[in-house]
Amino acid sequence: MFDLVISIIVLAAIALAAGAFVLWRKGVTKQAMLMAILSVVMFVNVAIWLVPMKDGDTPMEAAVDAVDEGAVLRD
Repeated sequence: MFDLVISIIVLAAIALAAGAFVLWRKGVTKQAMLMAILSVVMFVNVAIWLVPMKDGDTPMEAAVDAVDEGAVLRD
């Protein structure tokens, strides 16, 4: 499910970047700049979740491990 969400976010960020370029070419700079900023924020958010940390795990893997350890501790 996480892979699906990340894929949708990346596709939406690409669409926003393309839309920002089209609006910028038409001369609508304010909306184009806002769309470009949102696109960059979305790409950075995906990178935060997918780029490995110092120990080699991604934040998503660390979150899954923490949830699994919590389930073991509750039992």
